[in-house]
Amino acid sequence: MTDQSAQDQPRELQAASVAPINSGAVAGDDGVWTRRLVMYLRVMAGVAMLKGLYHWGQVTGFIGDEADAFINQPVAWQSATIYFAVIELVAAVGLWLATPWGAVVWLTSIVSMAVIELMFPLIYGGNFVVVIFEVALLAIYLVLAWMAALERPP
Repeated sequence: MTDQSAQDQPRELQAASVAPINSGAVAGDDGVWTRRLVMYLRVMAGVAMLKGLYHWGQVTGFIGDEADAFINQPVAWQSATIYFAVIELVAAVGLWLATPWGAVVWLTSIVSMAVIELMFPLIYGGNFVVVIFEVALLAIYLVLAWMAALERPP
């Protein structure tokens, strides 16, 4: 069983239909704020990847000494560390691809970190600098997303 419609087309049309999409042409159609948003998401993907690898380093024992070993930590700390080790790497993939689910996972991770720092200071120490940093990252994202949305036609 062969597809006759594909065989009837000239060879140039068949080759064009399987050619890769030119990312330069797609990026040229986007506005300046959309490009800035995508660049910001890519930078945040790198940050999320580093944060996820840091948490995995804590889980595996590459970071810290014997007194700070994963097994010696409270269960709440262990649970939070594993949660962030997984969610940060998932967010990094979604952010790099600039997908809506990536932004949602990333937003979930930064809000979770802020909540843990504020509401459960015994887990990670209640560092307000982390909360301010996470809120600043969120504010930058919201401003860029708003500006990118304004430049799209209704």
